[in-house]
Amino acid sequence: MKNRQRARECGRTARPPAAGHTAACQAMPQSAKPPTTGHTAVCQAMPQSAKPPTTGHTAACQAMPQSAKPLTTGHTAVCQTMSQSAKPPVPGYTAAGRIAVGQAAHGRPSQAPRSALAPNSRQKVVARLGLQNKKAIAIVVVACALGAAAAVWLAAGIDRAGSGMPSTADPSSSAGASAAGASPSAPPSGAAATDTIVMAFPAGTPRDLRLVEDEMSRYLAKKINAGIKLKPIDMGSWWDKTGLMFASGEQIDLMFTAGWMRFGDEVAKGRFIPLDDLLAQYGKGIGGILSPAIIEAGKVNGSVYGIVANKEFASSKGLVMRKDLVDKYGIDLSAVRTLADLTPVFAKIKQHEPDLYPLQARADRSPLTFLLQYGLFDMLGDGPGVLPRSGDSRRVVNLVDTPEFEANARLMYAWNRAGYLNPDATVSKDSEYEAVKAGRAFAFAESLKPGFEIQASRNTGMPMTTVELTKPYTTTADTTSAMFAISKNARHPEKAMMLLNLLYTDPYLLNLLDWGIEGKHYVKRADGQIEYPAGVDAKTVGYNLNQSWMFGNQLNSYLWSNEDPQLWAQYRAFNAAADKSQALGFVFDPEKVKNEIAACASVDEDFGPAVNTGALDPDVVLPMYRQKLKEAGAELVIAEKQRQLDAWLAQRGDSR
Repeated sequence: MKNRQRARECGRTARPPAAGHTAACQAMPQSAKPPTTGHTAVCQAMPQSAKPPTTGHTAACQAMPQSAKPLTTGHTAVCQTMSQSAKPPVPGYTAAGRIAVGQAAHGRPSQAPRSALAPNSRQKVVARLGLQNKKAIAIVVVACALGAAAAVWLAAGIDRAGSGMPSTADPSSSAGASAAGASPSAPPSGAAATDTIVMAFPAGTPRDLRLVEDEMSRYLAKKINAGIKLKPIDMGSWWDKTGLMFASGEQIDLMFTAGWMRFGDEVAKGRFIPLDDLLAQYGKGIGGILSPAIIEAGKVNGSVYGIVANKEFASSKGLVMRKDLVDKYGIDLSAVRTLADLTPVFAKIKQHEPDLYPLQARADRSPLTFLLQYGLFDMLGDGPGVLPRSGDSRRVVNLVDTPEFEANARLMYAWNRAGYLNPDATVSKDSEYEAVKAGRAFAFAESLKPGFEIQASRNTGMPMTTVELTKPYTTTADTTSAMFAISKNARHPEKAMMLLNLLYTDPYLLNLLDWGIEGKHYVKRADGQIEYPAGVDAKTVGYNLNQSWMFGNQLNSYLWSNEDPQLWAQYRAFNAAADKSQALGFVFDPEKVKNEIAACASVDEDFGPAVNTGALDPDVVLPMYRQKLKEAGAELVIAEKQRQLDAWLAQRGDSR
């Protein structure tokens, strides 16, 4: 009873009503308390125009140096100034965590909270954990008051520091703007001075990523008053990790996407926002470089959702091999015309190089998937239903039912039984490039383009050569094979578009992202091409994304000393010579059959890996695969693709 009375005397302001409130908030009168968890007195004291667009983030946090920023959601600068012993053991400041502070003040060890505390149980907790007298309560109240004073002081200091920030110059719309001349539109009024743009893309994580990130942030602070957080995600875990990021509301301002990475499906899920207005206001430089027809490729239902990289817009399919072993064993690649022609090549490698896998493959990156998907067929977006490349038919068919699919499935099965593939191909998520670099593999399948041997050689750290199995082919997926979208989780969409604009118009920033820091990760020769610094090579360089095709205007990217100085001219010729899909420009909207597409994707996950890597006999597995797709609604998806394709062709006046 005495404990309850003392708890009542403590007053409501001394007891936390919900996780995430801080001592500063607790000491405030009820009228000033934030309406949602995670807001602090600092946020409440700010004018409306300066308040953060999403719950939990405050302008105060944005303006603080990195060392002072909170480590977990709900922590504030007030927490950062506390001694380690006084900090809460779990994010969010629970009532139990508050009492743990009181225990530390009495010299007793704190305890981790057993569960979240309901408001009506706080009195029992106070009694149970030993706040036995008013002296202890006074300590808590004093701590609350000190926290409030610190928060108010911090808010005042930040408000002073944030005033009088210089504005940014107007953008240059020149396609060939230099690093000094390319300047984006001024940030919207009221934008935070230290906005950080989070940029997610599939890649490994180079050792010096943070050095490059810091250098980019310093440059962007002068250009658009922002910093950048580079977030490379391994392709093998891309869907799991990005799915969790969307589900949790984690910040993603710019996100890589592509026609081959479920672009239409991601738009249908509402994960990307329309970009038309942002592009018009903050992306004028992009519009000066990309033709309207190319920008059109990033549209879904009349709105732009992805900004296309300026690069090659076609691809051929083939295999990449270690050149030293091709030369060592006198392999004549001119005799290789089809995938089956590689059988004796793999047999020779297996015989003479027993420590190597002749072919490194994954379920989603095998010769079967590369050759058929956008090599021999236009996949027409997500879900079943493809358009054959050969002939002039406009009939959408099921890929799994085609003779080409069955023939290549049988070839993969034969290769698997002969021991040509890495044994874990069905489940592996390892990079083929890393397998070659580690001396475990001879060859792998890939999409090819001019100069690809040099790119592959940089990625693997050893000379590579290629053999082409299909001629260049342009589909909508090729024109959209590298795009960036602004996600629904974006906190700074305007500045995200400003950053994209710079990647098309500012060669310095683009090459900083592409190749790293000049003098450390590369050096520039007198002819303008680059090479590794003395003592550094492809295996030891600290920054090696090697994905210049992914970002902005690749034609502004530096060429390496072993690349053809005319490579960008070759790209233009490659694009011009490519066969064009009859559905070039068509973007499938999956909304009406999204449930069937999801069901078919589940079937593909069950059967595809084994078929694509030859793990199971096609005579056994293909009939089951086809039946399950039919039960999942594949025919409905194919019919919807056919309907949309026919309507698109008719709209273009091409309905033969």
